[in-house]
Amino acid sequence: MKTALTILRRIASAVPSLVGVVVVTFLLARALPGDPAAYYAGSSATPESIASIRAHLGLDRPLPAQFVDYVVRLFNGDLGMSVSSGKPVAEDLTTRLPASIELTGMALVFALVIGLPLGVIAATRPGRMADHVCRLIVTVGAAFPTFFVALMLMFVFYYKLGIAPEPLGRLSDIYYSLPPPVTGLLLVDTLIAGDLPAFVGALAQLALPSISLGLFALAPIARMTRAAMLTALSSDYCRTARAMGLSSGRIVFGYALRNALLPIVNVLGMVFSFLLGANVLVEQVFAWPGIGAYAVNAVIASDYAAVQGFVLMMAILYVLLNLAVDLIATAIDPRVRYDG
Repeated sequence: MKTALTILRRIASAVPSLVGVVVVTFLLARALPGDPAAYYAGSSATPESIASIRAHLGLDRPLPAQFVDYVVRLFNGDLGMSVSSGKPVAEDLTTRLPASIELTGMALVFALVIGLPLGVIAATRPGRMADHVCRLIVTVGAAFPTFFVALMLMFVFYYKLGIAPEPLGRLSDIYYSLPPPVTGLLLVDTLIAGDLPAFVGALAQLALPSISLGLFALAPIARMTRAAMLTALSSDYCRTARAMGLSSGRIVFGYALRNALLPIVNVLGMVFSFLLGANVLVEQVFAWPGIGAYAVNAVIASDYAAVQGFVLMMAILYVLLNLAVDLIATAIDPRVRYDG
């Protein structure tokens, strides 16, 4: 009961933020350079045809009237039609969102698998060679922009070594049978279909994009793990455990790491939300059909409906992600309460 009330309270507190996102996104989309009617009409269109398309799209109406129409359609679950794709924006987003979530999730898994042990090793050997080496690895990994790492990996593994799977994208239907769409996540859908070769193929396609994106998330995870572990290891309960003669492994993993999980989970939520919005360049480099590439094309085409739908969906995802982080933090430490 308390968990349900917490969820409802958190959702209610996010409503004003979502209203602000709707208003600001609507105004900023209209401030984009270019004319979607001219883009839709083509380079050989006449002023009369452009004006006709603008009237058909409702762009000749006053801004207040356009905003009211937009809000009414939002309440009906209609995000509008995309000028660039010719499909409903909601259909485009739901089709592309699983690809971005899969890429971001794998990047976060990669960063967690590497960053968490690095942070623990650095915290258990502060000031020693292992600590300096871990911090050097983290610093170098975060120093290069994601697009530079993506281009470098593509140059090495595609051009020089020729061992990366081709063509670019999620999974080629030339070499594999695409699984029936259940969740939209190819790794999950291939397992549900029992198609192990397709699962391996989808995992191979994910490797380079997720590493490119995950290297940037490595630094905050490793640094937060190191700081949280140092605080936990210097606490009274760890000193008591040492005095009782417990092994160092049990102290580190049984006591310190468990109590350091709360700040680590909090930073994981922030890193995931950041990666989900920052994977635009990686998706462009690897031709990944996610929402980042979709948003870039929408901005170039001045596609108002697509831009508004993308920003609104990202805001909703951010609210849901924060809610999930709050609930996980409460499960880790029942003393934590999010009543705001």
